[in-house]
Amino acid sequence: MKKIQVLGAGCPKCRKLAENAEAAAKALGTAYEIAKVIDIDEILAFGVMTTPALVVDGEVVVAGRAPSVDELKVMLAPSKGRE
Repeated sequence: MKKIQVLGAGCPKCRKLAENAEAAAKALGTAYEIAKVIDIDEILAFGVMTTPALVVDGEVVVAGRAPSVDELKVMLAPSKGRE
């Protein structure tokens, strides 16, 4: 199961990233759990200075923008040798 975290305070871009990430995971048929992280200290602990940001399985995969569903499908797709 993928752990997807959306980092941000809830701005429109943050909400769009959360929507797109969920849509991408569903489209891929990926088992996932999604969480929104709004606490600034938690966000900074990931080394993120600009939000929104997306963390997948503990790794920051994008920061400062809300990629499209198609871009996120690539980011969320299982890598060869994993899963």
